[in-house]
Amino acid sequence: EMRGAGTFKEERVMTSRQGASVSISGVGGEVVNLCSNNYLGLSGDAELVEVACAALRQRGVGSASVRFICGTSDAHRDLERKLAAFHGTEDAIVFPSCFDANAAIFETLLSSRDDLALSDELNHASIIDGLRLCKARREVYRHGDLADLRVRLAQTARQKAVVTDGVFSMDGDLAPLAALRAVADANDALLIVDDSHATGVLGHTGRGTPEHFGVQPDILTSTLGKALGGGAGGYVAGPAAAVALLRNAARPYLFSNALAPALAAASSRALDRFLDATAVDLVRRLRDNARRFRRGMARAGFDLAGHPDHPIAPVILGDAHRTKRLADALFDRGVFVVPFAYPVVPRGTARIRCQLSAAHSPNQIDFAIDAFRDAAQTTLRPRHELRAESLGLATSS
Repeated sequence: EMRGAGTFKEERVMTSRQGASVSISGVGGEVVNLCSNNYLGLSGDAELVEVACAALRQRGVGSASVRFICGTSDAHRDLERKLAAFHGTEDAIVFPSCFDANAAIFETLLSSRDDLALSDELNHASIIDGLRLCKARREVYRHGDLADLRVRLAQTARQKAVVTDGVFSMDGDLAPLAALRAVADANDALLIVDDSHATGVLGHTGRGTPEHFGVQPDILTSTLGKALGGGAGGYVAGPAAAVALLRNAARPYLFSNALAPALAAASSRALDRFLDATAVDLVRRLRDNARRFRRGMARAGFDLAGHPDHPIAPVILGDAHRTKRLADALFDRGVFVVPFAYPVVPRGTARIRCQLSAAHSPNQIDFAIDAFRDAAQTTLRPRHELRAESLGLATSS
């Protein structure tokens, strides 16, 4: 059934480390990689690799324990202190993934049926699943619709929480964080933000949507698996009381093995570059690369969704079969992209989600644009249909 619908997923097997170009099993040479979350190119950074190797030799493969028994190492606590400093919060707590962080936070903090959680309709699956675990009443407001949110917040509740992605991963658009902060404050509600696709990416110094908009959420969740080294791990940053409660009551924290100390050490070293401001050049390069790609794609006739400064640049085609054909044609031309279709995105909005990295060279970006132009002309026929129908489906940010 999935094959017939064009939504069956087949994984390409990499035989190299993550990077701006990668080697794929069965393919000669490298292909330009436009589908990785390796936003700053730190996944294969030589210094971070050496830090991880040193920690691996010193502390072993893993903790073989949950944190509260004997799984907390100095690498975890050092990382948590740096995360709190980076985000300007009282404390932070690290989980094996951000999916786990989102599974933990709602069940722990919204523990009464008298609580109310308001979630943007395009929030990440980890938020959706995390909210299903909590006892609060749950309502979904229309994407970025402040009027709809205000109406729903008018209800009486013990504790109210507005929950949103900072950057929506499939569209590359930004939550209106300043406006959400104002609405939450006016209704005595918490503002909880998953900033996984903004941490290390947005803001002058890479501190995400809070820096970009100049406001602070009450609680922030994010990941170590994208810009901050690309390994694994997620975290919650916020008030010390909330973090303490999570340490004592969050089930994913209490019942999951600790993040491998080697990965904690590597992410900690990545954070050093933000704390001493040396990462600013990478953040600026990433923004320049995103703009270069968008300008070139526009000249080639493509209308991309997403925020102009964000490295997520979706080409929305609508039909799953057409999207897969274009992705396959791009791979044949040396560009690695992945088609996204239902259930990852809503029906009728299949897309190729391009993702830029600070590690991409101008030549690699231009090569990818030329490949898109050629693949579209030869794969998505006729030409007028591509421009008038397919590319016209792209949403504006």
